[in-house]
Amino acid sequence: MFGLFFFILFTPGVSELLCTSSELEMSYTFCDSTAHDFMFNLTPCSIVNKSVWKAALMWIPRSDITFLKIVFNVWYDNAKALHWKEVLCSGADDEYTVCGMLKGETIVTTFDIKGARTKFPKGNYNIISQGFSDDSENNMIMCLNFTMIVKQGAF
Repeated sequence: MFGLFFFILFTPGVSELLCTSSELEMSYTFCDSTAHDFMFNLTPCSIVNKSVWKAALMWIPRSDITFLKIVFNVWYDNAKALHWKEVLCSGADDEYTVCGMLKGETIVTTFDIKGARTKFPKGNYNIISQGFSDDSENNMIMCLNFTMIVKQGAF
């Protein structure tokens, strides 16, 4: 029930199973055709008891991170359920460790993802996570496509 997500992504277009349990299954692929140096792990492999997931990230960006906007689009059973944007790095008084990193530097960080805010009904979720180096969202520096299948009732 409490598994470990762990993946190192180097190959574009290849879908990999990240996690499987009696209640949850997750996989990923890149949205683009470019290879990336990227590692992410997440524990536990569970959505029961409104889990707080512990996440760890390692990424070697292909450009300087002076500005970073993230965009999440979530679909639930093929219907758009969430569209969320946030500027993480603006170049002034940034609070995140990735801000100010240079091309080729290794970013290693940990953070919590609080699942308690969201109920996850049984069904199929598609989550597109994009990172942009400009506010107009023209210069995408990372894009991940996650598939999450909730196998049991709402948690």
